[in-house]
Amino acid sequence: MPLLSIRNLHASIGEREILKGVNLDVDRGEVHAIMGPNGNGKSTLAGVIAGNPKYTVTAGEVIYKGRNILDLPVDVRAAEGLFLGFQYPVEIPGVSIANFMRTAVNEQRKYRGLDPLSGAEFLKLMEEKKKVVEMTASLANRSVNEGFSGGEKKKNEIFQMAMLDPTLSILDETDSGLDIDALRIVAGGVTKLRTKDNATIVITHYQRLLDFIVPDYVHVLYEGRIVKTGPKELALELEEKGYEWIKEEQQ
Repeated sequence: MPLLSIRNLHASIGEREILKGVNLDVDRGEVHAIMGPNGNGKSTLAGVIAGNPKYTVTAGEVIYKGRNILDLPVDVRAAEGLFLGFQYPVEIPGVSIANFMRTAVNEQRKYRGLDPLSGAEFLKLMEEKKKVVEMTASLANRSVNEGFSGGEKKKNEIFQMAMLDPTLSILDETDSGLDIDALRIVAGGVTKLRTKDNATIVITHYQRLLDFIVPDYVHVLYEGRIVKTGPKELALELEEKGYEWIKEEQQ
């Protein structure tokens, strides 16, 4: 059984249907890239899987670890090992990254019946995971994303991913607004965190991210459905031809 199995998923915002029958299987150890034009449902798909309440699911299933999770609240999905890296991470003034992450890590441990980490244990874990994204001490001591550059915000997202050790990570346009050095660090962090037991869905517009995070499968999401799936070379074809040929194939 796949780690994630999406079947005939339909979802709307208000009266507007955005997802129109998405089907997708993701297994452990795999990286899947989802590409497609703006406004065709990529971020909506990420939000629905994670449990964003602004989307209404009108049909279909999202089976994760053998269980339909559509009725589960956001915090339970997170505790079950789902992680969403935001396209536009929010600022949380007055809350340090360390306190934020210690609360998150220990809440997940509580859900799993484990004792909370002591202060010393947490600091050791934090120092280890900071190396994954080359995070400096000065950045780690600041409030969550407050005054961060775009690259620092995305680096912080991958640091959170490293700390929480999710089973399924969904990265929504993590490469958006990154220069090449920040892209290298963020993508390198994602690659370091890949194991045979976890999986990652990378949502992106650009093939350049996939030079650093090499996907097993590339999917094209067009007009609310996955209309084409191929190997990593499909991303190069999309970079070269754009999406017009996909539109022509659907006509």
